[in-house]
Amino acid sequence: MEKAYSGRIADLSNDDKPREKAIKHGIRTLSNAELIAIIFGGGIPGKSVIDLSKEILASCNHSLADLATMSISEMSKRYHGIGPAKAVALAAAFELGFRCRDERPDKEYTVKTSADAYAAIRGHLEHLRHEEFWILILSRSNKIKHMERISSGGTSATIVDIKILIKCATDQLASAIILAHNHPSGNCRPSGEDDKLTQRIKAVAELLDIRVVDHLIVTPEKYTSYADEGRL
Repeated sequence: MEKAYSGRIADLSNDDKPREKAIKHGIRTLSNAELIAIIFGGGIPGKSVIDLSKEILASCNHSLADLATMSISEMSKRYHGIGPAKAVALAAAFELGFRCRDERPDKEYTVKTSADAYAAIRGHLEHLRHEEFWILILSRSNKIKHMERISSGGTSATIVDIKILIKCATDQLASAIILAHNHPSGNCRPSGEDDKLTQRIKAVAELLDIRVVDHLIVTPEKYTSYADEGRL
């Protein structure tokens, strides 16, 4: 269990101060609350930055994923003592983490399974509170040449213009494409509209000798693959 902190950071021993602890023992030894405390920098009158960080985590059921979905304005309004500067700093830390995770050593990443495609696209979709529709452009050897957002909508739907999607694919000389969109609700089961859209895109793409090899529905915790379920 984590140690109970109260009072000022200055009153802690060096082994318990987050920055000193990180320097001496490594950043991985810090708890989530201690990491957030370093990002915030300081607390508020009567409450240490670690206590403040712990309260914020507790309000999110100690889920960093839930905290990461909050907008800057929402975080500032929801938590006393968290102004725009602290909220921006935390959002920036989350965004760096997402970008680091999604960075690939090679510009062209080979997709062999739905899990490969999910790993490539998840960072763009899993923490959104609105729906977005993306396309992954593949070469003949199933390497990802390009990824592009086709549309952005509301909390339960986004309108996809098939003409724009196909133009993106042909402009990139796609041999195959993977479709992907998110369900902010957390339900990764395809809807009837998802099925209809997938078949319409597939029919148009086939006329141009472009294969639709999968359609992923992404949520914060998991995904569904049309290819894995035999829906294509």
